Amino acid sequence: MAMRAVAIDPTQTFNRAISAYKAGRLGDAEQLCQQILSAQPGHFDAAHVLAVVQAARGRNDLALASYDRALALRPGQADVLNNRGNTLLALGRADQAIASYDRALAARPDFPEAHCNRGSALETLERWDEALASYDRALALRPDHADALYNRGNVMKSLGRYGDALTDYDRALVLRPQHADAHNNRGQVLKELLRYDEALASYDAALAVQPGHAMARCNAAAVRLLTGDFERGWADYEWRWKKPSVTALDRKFRQPLWLGEEISGRTILLHSEQGLGDTIQFCRYVPLVAERGARVIFEVQKSLQALMADFAGPARVIARGDPLPPFDVHCPLMSLPLAFGTRLETIPAAPAWLRAPAERLTKWQTRLASARPPRIGLVWSGNPGHDRDRERSIALRDLLPLLDVAATFVSLQKDVRPDDAAVLGQRTDMVNAGVDLADFSDTAALISQLDLVISVDTSVAHLAGALGRLVWILLTHVPDFRWLLDRDDSPWYPSARLFRQAADRSWDDVIMRVRAALGILARH
Repeated sequence: MAMRAVAIDPTQTFNRAISAYKAGRLGDAEQLCQQILSAQPGHFDAAHVLAVVQAARGRNDLALASYDRALALRPGQADVLNNRGNTLLALGRADQAIASYDRALAARPDFPEAHCNRGSALETLERWDEALASYDRALALRPDHADALYNRGNVMKSLGRYGDALTDYDRALVLRPQHADAHNNRGQVLKELLRYDEALASYDAALAVQPGHAMARCNAAAVRLLTGDFERGWADYEWRWKKPSVTALDRKFRQPLWLGEEISGRTILLHSEQGLGDTIQFCRYVPLVAERGARVIFEVQKSLQALMADFAGPARVIARGDPLPPFDVHCPLMSLPLAFGTRLETIPAAPAWLRAPAERLTKWQTRLASARPPRIGLVWSGNPGHDRDRERSIALRDLLPLLDVAATFVSLQKDVRPDDAAVLGQRTDMVNAGVDLADFSDTAALISQLDLVISVDTSVAHLAGALGRLVWILLTHVPDFRWLLDRDDSPWYPSARLFRQAADRSWDDVIMRVRAALGILARH
């Protein structure tokens, strides 16, 4: 016998759905809205709330369909169109989100939330001026719109207008003192302004509001390491595993994390975790772990395996992605300074700890045999996916003033961007060796034949330093934490000389100082 549908009271059920939503019982709220729509498909409010609940549960594809269902019942509803835009933005469809916000604003031009959200979508697309215009419109309609002020500060930070960003964050925090992200981003701006103590105070304010704020903890770690406070810096740096950009790299091994306890007779997996430069910098600790009596498995990126095999001594070197042998404990490479209690004065920095495999040297010895000394390697750009690539990479065209020095210049740039390739193709005074570099063993062999490497902050700079070769590193005004402050040497790399941007953040002065130093080098 067929089951009869249970009759419901749509009004009463809708009120229960709203109560469940407000209480955070999202599953119950979704189920109740579905019941209403099964009994009464034209119930607009149930369709809209269903979409809101599905979006809150992260079920954005379903939410989008529910918003469209609600709009089919009542076209042009500004609230629905605004919320629909938010869902499209969460799905990474910023252009479509903007179109949805535009429809909301056509229906209700004085809708500050839609203007603010439209600014967020434009910000995602790095359409900075348009984003600012949207935030300004939201603020004209509602001067106390804390989210618009916060978002406007984010755009100002992205544009390098740090004073304006600080003003916006301060205004937002007057309106919403418990805005942890505003405190954190305010700290980032103060860091860019070299106001490090104030930056740390802002991170602390974020953590007072939200103790588990991973970005604030990691940003504080970076400032402490940059300013030489290694004791607190390395401890706070362990919070990196909570950062969205790093969480995916957490291997979540069942074996425990090793941070310096007795390890003699046990097997430890030391594993790379982030960039190639990080692996090169922190591999110096691998022999120190072996000296404590451990059996060491050293896992590295595939492109570094051949280079590391000779260096690691008794350690077994494997490539990331290969099957892992059994081990008792593990430690990511960038946790080793914490495990060893590293302080500024105890950084393990031998003159060199890597060397190029002998079989790779012959090719480059032959190719550069007749090259005029000094032989100088150049690297002007790094990983384009790096979040600070725009700051730390230089266009090859801007380095051309260096090339009038009497020397042989060698491009070590393996991946050349289109604009740089056009310039490189026109130069007859530079050896383009990058196209012949198979892996880091090749790069190490080539660097071993050079008198100097000049590089922006990339893995090649680390490689040259680890090989003990003379390396000049070009640094942004606010550098990565490992380069510290106000010094032209590096305790991590005895052979390095640092050339830092001045307050104007221009590369021109850096290049002129490098040019002058090259002139002295060439004369000797």
